[in-house]
Amino acid sequence: MKLSLLSLSTILSPPPQLHHNHRRSIFFQSFKVRASSSPANSFSNHRVVVTRERGKNDKLIAALAKHGINSLELPLIQHKQLPDLEKLVSLLSATSFDWIIITSPEAALVFLQAWKAAGTPNVKVAAVGTGTSTIFHDASPSSKQFIEVAFTPSKATGKVLASELPKQGNERCNVLYPASAKASHDIEEGLSKRGFHITRLNTYTTEPVQHVDQTILQQALSASVVAVASPSAVGAWVDLLPEPHTWEGSVACIGETTASAARKLGLTNVYHPSTPGLHGWVDTIFDALRVHNRLSNV
Repeated sequence: MKLSLLSLSTILSPPPQLHHNHRRSIFFQSFKVRASSSPANSFSNHRVVVTRERGKNDKLIAALAKHGINSLELPLIQHKQLPDLEKLVSLLSATSFDWIIITSPEAALVFLQAWKAAGTPNVKVAAVGTGTSTIFHDASPSSKQFIEVAFTPSKATGKVLASELPKQGNERCNVLYPASAKASHDIEEGLSKRGFHITRLNTYTTEPVQHVDQTILQQALSASVVAVASPSAVGAWVDLLPEPHTWEGSVACIGETTASAARKLGLTNVYHPSTPGLHGWVDTIFDALRVHNRLSNV
């Protein structure tokens, strides 16, 4: 059975590739921001680059537009399904699990489609954070009858989820973990140490888009803020920078994991919210723009 569950986002009419300089490690400053109210300054003269696949940027674009912020859509990554996706359907159809762990919005979307193909069985989900759990809350009413989002950790990271996931005494606890092939092994390692039995399936992966429109890219390079939602997107953006160490823009990350990847790649102005999710991400962008305004006026 072959499932066409994921759409790939590409930009047509491939132009010549940019020359990629060697990445350098440089001093960086990281910002962890708290949720704030509406922006105090006018950002109408700024542009924010949104980098998810086409069709997945709409909510962020709309949220920014309410505050007069212009967005430039530049998809940086595309998702590709892997053979384990079919295994996920088979397991959901035939096996029950104590927990199903979902660690990103994309993993949640992939899971939902496989879950429907498996006949919508009753499942109990542990979501890594509010941004991920929102995907299930926004699902159709019929889906909510069978999917129980029963746990989110105190901090939206795989390590914390693995340390806090409830377990019933010393009984064997079976966990299904459908994930990106690029996800770390923090969850398997942490749960194994606690005596959980984990089945991991790499249901999809992320790749840089094959072609980028050079005209849009040149506009993006001069933008104040680039909004990224995954370590893969950060890597794709750095690969497109002619000279990463001289780029003066800011990166607004959806969460701490993505921000950590940005810092490791040498980006200097890195922001992420205290609470992952759309609202926290938007507030992160506001903070990045405020700092940009202050620096521009110095």
